[in-house]
Formats: sequence, C-alpha cells, structure tokens
Amino acid sequence: MSADDGPRPSDREADHDAEGPGPAGLADRAADHDAEGPGPAGLADRAADHDAERSDRAGPLDRVAGNEGLRLVVRETALSVGAVVAIGLLLFAISGVWPPMVAVESGSMEPHMQKGDLVFITDTSRFAPDAAHEGTGVVTRETGREVGYWKFGAHGSVIVYDEPADAGPPVIHRAQFWVEEGENWYDRANPDYVTGSDCGEVPNCPAPNAGFVTKGDHNGAYDQVNGISKPVKPEWIVGVARVRIPYLGWVRLGVSGTVLGTTTHTATGPTAAAVTVDTPTVGGPPGVDRTTPRRVSTPSPAAQAPTP
Repeated sequence: MSADDGPRPSDREADHDAEGPGPAGLADRAADHDAEGPGPAGLADRAADHDAERSDRAGPLDRVAGNEGLRLVVRETALSVGAVVAIGLLLFAISGVWPPMVAVESGSMEPHMQKGDLVFITDTSRFAPDAAHEGTGVVTRETGREVGYWKFGAHGSVIVYDEPADAGPPVIHRAQFWVEEGENWYDRANPDYVTGSDCGEVPNCPAPNAGFVTKGDHNGAYDQVNGISKPVKPEWIVGVARVRIPYLGWVRLGVSGTVLGTTTHTATGPTAAAVTVDTPTVGGPPGVDRTTPRRVSTPSPAAQAPTP
C-alpha cells in the first residue's frame, strides 16, 4: 500500500485547517501558555502588586531605613558626635581632669587672660615643674621670680580652685606665696595688696590654715584680703592653667547665659576671675570667676596696676 493510499479530507476540512485551529484548539493553546508562565507584562504587574503589598505591611522602622537622606543625616551626626567624644577623651587623657577646659567669665586676670578666653587646665600632678611647692604642682609667684618661672605674662602658676565652704563658682587666679597655719604673713605681702598697718588688721592673718595666698592679676588686693577665699589648700585646687585660647570661651558663655548676667568689675573693689566649664554638666566643677566678692576692700588707684 502506498503512502498516498487512504481517504483524503474534504476540501472544507482542508480549508479549515489552513485558517487555524478552532475554539478547542485555542483553549488548548491557552492552557499551554498558562503552563509556560506569564509573559513580561504579567510579571511586571505581579511585581507591582507585590511591592504595594509589602509597602502596606512596612512599619515605621522599615520606612525610615528606606529613606536615604535620613540615613545620611543620622550617619553624619553620629560621626560628628563620635569625633567630639574622641577629642574629649583625648584631652582628658592628657589633662587628668574633667572637664579639661574652662571659660573665663570676668576680667580680674586681665591683661593676661580676657573674658571669653578658653583655658586648658591639667591636674596638678601633670607637667609639674621642679620649682613647684612640695609636690603641689604649683609654682608661687614668689618662687617664680627666683627661678624664672613665667606663665601667662607673669611669674608663678595660674590655678583654678574651689573652696568647699564657699557657694560661689571656682576661681582662676595666680598663686602668690605659701603660708603655714598660724603664720603672720603681713611682712611677706606686697603692701599694695593688703589693708591695715599690721597683721591684726588684715583678714586671714595670721593664716587660719596652710595654703596659697592668691590674687587676680588685675585686682588690687589678695583673695584672702578681699574675702574671696581663705589660704587655698592643695586639695581645693581643681587644676593648673596651661594654654589659653582667645575668644572660644564666648560660645560656652553664650550657652550658659553668663554673657548677659556677668559684670567684670564693680565700683567698690576687685573681682574674682570666674570661669565656666566648657563642657556641659558632666560632673566637673561649674566654672571660675566670681564677680561679687563677699567682703570688699577699696584699693587706692595706684594699687590697681600689679607689679611685674
């Protein structure tokens, strides 16, 4: 039997096959297409629906994490804070005290320290010179003249001290000389910076305790004469001034409000150089420079300029 044997389809069936499959064939093809999977357009639609569904389920943290601009701000802020903390820790490691920076509030240390100066201080045990008094780390002005120790425009160390019995802020003044308990130090004092004709007429003379006699470079009397402090005990010393940075202290003073509330000098007598710590409340002393002493003496005009 030849390959051509067998019944032939009718002409109508042949024409129908040429025109294409019927409904049944279309259904078969659609089923095959679904089995193969959706085309690119269908995938895009499904992806869009999926993203919308995920967006509806996303919480606040997910939305924040997806905000590139906010992530950038957070990262930069964290880096800035980290840098400040690192610098603060470095300064603390060098100085040994916290906070290591103070802002001068008044002019009692002029012209060698100005209001608005930022001063770096260290513990008395750091960088102590050989001429320091008996392990205190402080060189008095009396000794400084003998050995040539010069700091901030005059002989002797500038110290930050805080007398516990006084409610005022710490004070930044220069150490003048050391006195022993009960000592009559009137004859050792510069007569321009005391009142009265003998020890009995001078406050804190004889000395009620051993310590440093101190004075602001611009003031006309010792702190122990004008009532700012008793002789300064070594344990009252917060730190020794090492470096002065002009103007930067105004930032701290502006934040604390002392720029508006502090007067550098009064008409009735000298002031105490007060300072404000340059670091927000972190457990350190609040600052140094009193503007109103508890007891005031009125020096003569000639006594206003300290001797070199």
